[in-house]
Amino acid sequence: MSPLWCARAQLGSFELTVATDGTYLLDGGAMFGVVPKTMWQRRAQPDEQNRILLGLNTVIVRTGSQTVVIETGIGNKQSAKLREIHQNQELLPKSLAAAGIRPEEVDIVLNSHLHFDHCGWNTTLHPDGSVTPTFPNARYFAHRGEVEHGHLQLDRDRVSYLSSNYDPLIESGQMTLLTTEGIRETPEIVPGVSVELFPGHTRQLMAIHIESEGQHACYISDLIPTSAHLDPTWVMGYDLDPLETITQRKRFYQLAIPESWLVFFTHDHQVPMARIGVNEKGKPVVVSTV
Repeated sequence: MSPLWCARAQLGSFELTVATDGTYLLDGGAMFGVVPKTMWQRRAQPDEQNRILLGLNTVIVRTGSQTVVIETGIGNKQSAKLREIHQNQELLPKSLAAAGIRPEEVDIVLNSHLHFDHCGWNTTLHPDGSVTPTFPNARYFAHRGEVEHGHLQLDRDRVSYLSSNYDPLIESGQMTLLTTEGIRETPEIVPGVSVELFPGHTRQLMAIHIESEGQHACYISDLIPTSAHLDPTWVMGYDLDPLETITQRKRFYQLAIPESWLVFFTHDHQVPMARIGVNEKGKPVVVSTV
């Protein structure tokens, strides 16, 4: 297996590949909110600046008739200052190539939300300053509410939204903006791939469901960013509505645990996907990895 991509699994007739845009560093306190450091550092060891190492996981779904890319990492449009802070590596194009996936063959790109570390390679910045779609033949999908929120540039989270990751695609008509409202609506993007709102981290955070031959996987995105965040109350300081995050995690577990879904962790570099269950205390835990 190439070091440039993380894992591969079969789900019914679908082939699932986890590619990577590399790793980056974020403050551990921000990633675990009000959880005391004495507790979270047992699961995520911080460096001398209190930063923890996170992954940037992209999932590629090959259905047999469609190639679907879920999330596109940080990309190459960050400022020099932010690159120094995050120490990200901009690896996704190389990772896709190592996994045998050409940008031209991608049919669909799905963004769970539009924070900079989830949609960065939607577009590519060139030396002359131009920005073009990284996946030239793909239809892109994001939620309209995410775009509208990003355009507000609110003090709370404006640093998380970089318009060059999505505005050029909207202007060209290559990005479709979804208007899903009910949390139990699951619009199908292509056969076997659908989206569902799980608000909390952002108001319109979308999980991506993948279903084939009676098997189910879910890219739950920043509702549960890593396997260290499985406890319902271990929410992030980045969550806009932490109480809603707790509620939605519990709703997710009611679905995912009894049916043994394969769960993707968007920012877990060591455990990109796993099946989850409950321990003797009734807490959700990883029970098997793939």
